[in-house]
Amino acid sequence: MAEIAERNNDATSSYLSLGPSLRAFNTSSDGLTDVATLNVGIRMPPGVDVDELAGRIRELAGSAKITIEGCQEGYRTDKRSPITAPFLRCIRAQGGQPRFTLKLGTSDITVVGPVWQCPAVAYGPGDASLDHTPEERIVLDDYLKAVRVLTGVLEAL
Repeated sequence: MAEIAERNNDATSSYLSLGPSLRAFNTSSDGLTDVATLNVGIRMPPGVDVDELAGRIRELAGSAKITIEGCQEGYRTDKRSPITAPFLRCIRAQGGQPRFTLKLGTSDITVVGPVWQCPAVAYGPGDASLDHTPEERIVLDDYLKAVRVLTGVLEAL
């Protein structure tokens, strides 16, 4: 954690910092050998040198076996993209107050954005602070408003 804290020292927001999380911790033994397996995730902001970070992790791990399964670098789209204005208009038409938010890796944009290189936004109903938690839920009226917003955006495009 000291390594992460040092790397995050100059970050001006959580969006620009590395976000480690322990996803699983398991132990096993065959009577002669004990094994500890950790599954760790690291949310990466845009601009991280992924190869350098992976190398440093391997260096810190010493003789431990490290397996990297999947890597999504941080990705940021331009809020002046051609799809932004239709979203803003359609959200306002449904009584919403649009705002710009830096998503912290909870959107598939980090997966498809670098590959597709096309305009993208993250939009949807519900309380984003509940995303991917046991308390995640949406109000049916908010869902229906979101459907109308998306319909309006598609018609505008």
